[in-house]
Amino acid sequence: MPAYIIIIREETIDPAELQIYAQMAPAGLEGFPVYIKAIYGKNELIEGDGQPEGIAILEFPTYDEAMTWYTNPLYQAARVHRLKGGRYRSFIVEGI
Repeated sequence: MPAYIIIIREETIDPAELQIYAQMAPAGLEGFPVYIKAIYGKNELIEGDGQPEGIAILEFPTYDEAMTWYTNPLYQAARVHRLKGGRYRSFIVEGI
């Protein structure tokens, strides 16, 4: 079953840190079976509270492959800058 990693940016704190993340993150994707479904495009809150600044959705063939990507050292090094640069919520969800 496919799995999706959903990363929601709630608020930018330090744009310079997000620039570092944007430069480092692509290297963390290399060699992984990932399909980028959405990457911080136009979004609109239609239910609930708190309009997010941006949303990224990544599709992987399985939950385990999604988790392997998320925990890989190259991505984790980039992730440090993402978390310094903004306030986020992230999820891994198994598809059907």
